[in-house]
Amino acid sequence: MTDKQALANRIRSARALSGLSQGQAAKLMNLHRPTISEIEAGRRNVKTDELTAFSNLYGVEVSWLVSGEVEKEKLDKSVIAAARELSSMKEEDLDILMSTIQVIKSKGKHDKKD
Repeated sequence: MTDKQALANRIRSARALSGLSQGQAAKLMNLHRPTISEIEAGRRNVKTDELTAFSNLYGVEVSWLVSGEVEKEKLDKSVIAAARELSSMKEEDLDILMSTIQVIKSKGKHDKKD
C-alpha cells in the first residue's frame, strides 16, 4: 500500500468513526462531496490546509492522518479516557464492541496481505 493510499484510508476511517457522511464532511469543510470521495479513494492529493481541517473536524491528530502514529503522551491520555468510557458500559455492549474490534483487526490483517 502506498503512503498516499494509507493516508486516504486513515482519512476515510476518521470520517467514519466521527459519524459523518461524505456529504456532511464536505459541507462542513466547504468542499464538494466528490472531492471527499476522491481524497478517500487516494485519487486526489490532500492540501496542507485540508489535512488540518480533516484533523479538526474528525478530532484526530494531523500526525496520525499523515503517518498513522500518535504521540505517546496523547495516546496515554486517550487510553485513560477510553478506559473510563469502557468502565461505564453494559456487559452486552462491551461484547458487541469487542466483536467489532475483532472484525477491524482481522480486516487489517487481510489488508496487509494485499
